[in-house]
Amino acid sequence: MQTSKIIIAAALAALSMPATAQSESGLVVEAEAEKRITKDLSLGIGGDFRTRNDFKTIDRWSLGLSLNYKLASWLKADAGYKLLNTNFREDIDYDKSGDYNHWQPSYWGLRHRLYASLTGSYKFGSGIKISLRERWQYTYRPEKTVQRWDFNDEQWEDKVRHGTAKNQLRSRFQIEYAPKDHLFAPFASIELYNSWNIEKVRYNIGTDIRLNKQNTLSLFYRFQDYSSSDDTDMHYLGIGYKFKF
Repeated sequence: MQTSKIIIAAALAALSMPATAQSESGLVVEAEAEKRITKDLSLGIGGDFRTRNDFKTIDRWSLGLSLNYKLASWLKADAGYKLLNTNFREDIDYDKSGDYNHWQPSYWGLRHRLYASLTGSYKFGSGIKISLRERWQYTYRPEKTVQRWDFNDEQWEDKVRHGTAKNQLRSRFQIEYAPKDHLFAPFASIELYNSWNIEKVRYNIGTDIRLNKQNTLSLFYRFQDYSSSDDTDMHYLGIGYKFKF
């Protein structure tokens, strides 16, 4: 019992740190392979890996499948599915007097995501390209039983995290400079996550490195602004790889 109390006290000290810090840093690693089926239709498979807590904690990993179809030279559609395994943050709640009530350690949980997008783009003769993507996504988190510490009874207890579902609209505007036969193709984007109100804003700036027609490497910086919610703002350094065949 004494050991458990020491662990809980240390965890509570760590939990109080995000309240004083404005943001955290992390790493994003992305990989994707795309196979052209017909002139306008392609199949994609990919995944990502993320860290948080200033690169010290694994935040999530995901795997997904997608179909992409070119409706016109300026308009593309895509739809897909992602399996996400997320390391949900620890949490604490208080009783009416303001004393500790329950402490829930971080835990891993699966989520299922379906999405569909339309992307319109326009290319200028100078090599500049602008695009607007509207994406609907539906994310379902299954029910899961986790353990939490009850300060009143001084013991662990089971807590059922009920299944939840969420619809979200993601609107992304992007500008890139990608003239033919250039090694680097810099880009910048802003993306709004909307579920009846703006919940998150994502900013990206970086460059694609076109190694050849089949292989593309990406390096980028990402800032995720959660100012409209209680989540912690995130600074990411990212690297991506895409293979076309």
